[in-house]
Amino acid sequence: MTDRSITVNGHPWQAQEGETILEVAARHGVEIPTLCHDPRLKPAGACRTCLVEIDGWRRLAPACATPVTEGMSIVTENERIDRHRKTLLALYMTDHPQSREESERGAPDQLFDMVARYQAPSDWGVLENKRQGRPDDRNPYIQFNPEACILCARCTRYCDEVESVSAITLAQRGSETTIATVDAESLLDTTCEMCGGCIDVCPTGAMAEKIPLVRGDKPERELEKVRTTCNYCGVGCQMDLNVDPDAREGQGKVVKVTSPPVGTTTNDGNLCVKGRFAYDFIDHPDRLTQPLVRGEDGELHPTTWDDALAKAATGLRGVTERHGPDALGFVSSSRCTMEENFLMQKLSRAVFHTNNVHQCAAT
Repeated sequence: MTDRSITVNGHPWQAQEGETILEVAARHGVEIPTLCHDPRLKPAGACRTCLVEIDGWRRLAPACATPVTEGMSIVTENERIDRHRKTLLALYMTDHPQSREESERGAPDQLFDMVARYQAPSDWGVLENKRQGRPDDRNPYIQFNPEACILCARCTRYCDEVESVSAITLAQRGSETTIATVDAESLLDTTCEMCGGCIDVCPTGAMAEKIPLVRGDKPERELEKVRTTCNYCGVGCQMDLNVDPDAREGQGKVVKVTSPPVGTTTNDGNLCVKGRFAYDFIDHPDRLTQPLVRGEDGELHPTTWDDALAKAATGLRGVTERHGPDALGFVSSSRCTMEENFLMQKLSRAVFHTNNVHQCAAT
């Protein structure tokens, strides 16, 4: 690619052909605020918080959607830009929840962070929020809080551009514009895959998990995050378990799953419905937490790992001696790691001398 020589805040930079001002600034460690941008999505310039000044341009330009050109001179911070941001953020707050406690019922509200950072006015009054929600949507996972929505369209764009299902869209006009489904149907009656990507990309928490809302869990910023690997299939998606350390006496409890930052993992912040919402098995009363063997009474009883493994080996050897090695079949799980699956096929082929081995992800 051909480099472009540009100037940002008086400093000469080299930018690559096709890069936007926002991308170049981020690569050089200069932060430009934005609410509607996500690197997985096409630039939309919807929120207007990333406007910058370009020499020779009459109007401020959205950094997220403006490609750099040779010789471009850009200013990211000055009195004009600061005045614009304060005015814009104050307008956003006029029909937004007025306190963090009211707004942050789930994910952190980045609008409050930005208002505090740029010291936007807080005395412009409050207007009635006219955006229509779907309070009776019977889907079990995703909640839309219209009063917290700022119409950045990250959720609808993600649904269209990343998931390619277009289950939600912008509907109505003017101050009544909202995030809607066809005929206000439940997400269960649309093409929605319940991936929760709309929750992940929402900057204000307008899209949120129903489960924490029903349980009354703490806001996300008060939870501890533990990075782990999803165990539902062989893709190996990374995710963050959100743990409430005070949920149970003496130990924490997983109350939510969130996506790692975009660009830091192989799944690029994307998760499926199982990875994001199916974590209740962790505390299910039927979950096995210790090895069990069946006694002479026909019931399962707790035992040690050594005893359980010895009895399993004895049973497998007995089948081989009576019916031959091909009477055995070994099936591993995509929940296992690659190393564990390798050991399973090694056990099958090298120890019991059969090729009857399979894994549900066929890796």
